[in-house]
Amino acid sequence: MLRLTDIKLPLHHNDTELRSAVLSKLPVAEHELLGLHIYKRSYDARKKHNILLIYLLDIELSPSAEQRVLTQFSGKSFIGSSPDTHYHFVGHAPSNFPSPEQQRPIVIGFGPCGILAALVLAQMGLKPIVLDRGQDVRQRTKDTWGLWRERKLNTESNVQYGEGGAGTFSDGKLYSQVKDRRFLGRKVMTEFVKAGAPEEILMVSKPHIGTFKLVKMVENIRAEITRLGGEIRFNSKVETLHRDAGDDKNGHITGVTLSDGSHLPSRHVILAVGHSARDTFEMLLAQGVYLEAKPFSIGFRIEHPQSVIDAARFGDNAGNPILGAADYKLVHHCKNGRSVYSFCMCPGGTVVAATSEEGRVVTNGMSQYSRNERNANSAIVVGIEPEKDYPEHVLAGIDLQRQLESLAYQLGGENYNAPAQLVGDYLRNTPSTELGKVIPSYKPGVSLGDLSLALPDFANAAIREAIPAFDRQIKGFAMNDAILTGIETRTSSPICIKRGRDYQNLNTKGLYPAGEGAGYAGGILSAGIDGIKVAEAVAIDLLGLDMAIPDGR
Repeated sequence: MLRLTDIKLPLHHNDTELRSAVLSKLPVAEHELLGLHIYKRSYDARKKHNILLIYLLDIELSPSAEQRVLTQFSGKSFIGSSPDTHYHFVGHAPSNFPSPEQQRPIVIGFGPCGILAALVLAQMGLKPIVLDRGQDVRQRTKDTWGLWRERKLNTESNVQYGEGGAGTFSDGKLYSQVKDRRFLGRKVMTEFVKAGAPEEILMVSKPHIGTFKLVKMVENIRAEITRLGGEIRFNSKVETLHRDAGDDKNGHITGVTLSDGSHLPSRHVILAVGHSARDTFEMLLAQGVYLEAKPFSIGFRIEHPQSVIDAARFGDNAGNPILGAADYKLVHHCKNGRSVYSFCMCPGGTVVAATSEEGRVVTNGMSQYSRNERNANSAIVVGIEPEKDYPEHVLAGIDLQRQLESLAYQLGGENYNAPAQLVGDYLRNTPSTELGKVIPSYKPGVSLGDLSLALPDFANAAIREAIPAFDRQIKGFAMNDAILTGIETRTSSPICIKRGRDYQNLNTKGLYPAGEGAGYAGGILSAGIDGIKVAEAVAIDLLGLDMAIPDGR
């Protein structure tokens, strides 16, 4: 099998034309091309009236033709042997695991990172115990709708906490910019397909699932972990990590204590708690686990009619089912030294209430697999730095998040409404008093006013400079009636739970920080990849395997 890249065809083409394009690029006859499989398909919409589809193909040739092609194009980057994209386990536990001298690994958190870590551990026979402070995904969905429809917040079961993690109530994006030379992302998506995700996620360049499909998929993966000997415990918040005595304030993890007072021993604990586990971060710091502050971003959600984005990106090709609802990715470097960028863009989606703490307002974006809601939304956020913006202490970023979220709660009317403003009014620094053509999707509701009161002056100045700049790339982006809704503060974790090359915390052996909450991922796919890496490191240490931890790149 050979991997052939950079086959470009017009948007409107058929399978015969795809096959002909392969034959025209390679010195092979029709009868020598035995098979053709689309490994990845993307599009180039820079010329919106002449959109091209770009294919990465695996092709099967007759033996003589394959050898001829490899010889003629030796050293060329567009053709070569297809790589092995299958996942290979680092090892497997003996049938009597756990033996008296061994303990089962613990996974704290059952979001994308914890799910993949637990699944891979279970597939290696290591029977993990998963602890999640929230509820199973069905109950969690009901609790989340309780805030959206009835303004009732469950602080332990919401958009941030519970089975599936924050990614469950999102666009379900499954693409990432992380280097993935071991094809671990393929492992993640293959498991998702086995669990019920559409097979097309293995082929399209920007795959997504959407909330409704994620719910069932997560349940199926949970069932598989359980079938393999794993155990998942919901409503199981970890209150304390226990470490044995060590030199120079270092130690080794020995187990955890839960909020109900029960204790679980283990010398291998994966910490995959997500970016909003603020009380857990406080507990870790109090117990001496090494943390560092890291950058994150703050801003608003912006909503436009999806038709405006489609027309700006695809022109007359808007509505083509291959292209789907258009997205965008924007960045602007401002005169004040700040950078503003779009984040978590949700085509055909909604803005959702995403707080996990009472008396605070947080926004996020969500869409279903169909992406057929009337509005497009994304975060428009400003990057901030620990040294410049919150240098007081390692958890000062959390203090800043809470301060801004509390202010947004007050501006919204102290009933979980979110403060909102028309883009035109925001740019003119004029409070909004009535809506235009764009109807905000945020539930339970919005309160119009002066949204600039929700952010520091430097952030407002940067966003006001960026929106007109974005309009030059996406015509209509600065339209008067577009809606800004506040506030977006949880773009990423404000801390990093530092780990070494062995994936263990720098001063707490046996503790494996992982995923978004630890500062090592940003999205469903990268979190799942990180979960696999950490599971491998745990298995190698737990089983005493005589091998190096695989290169994580």
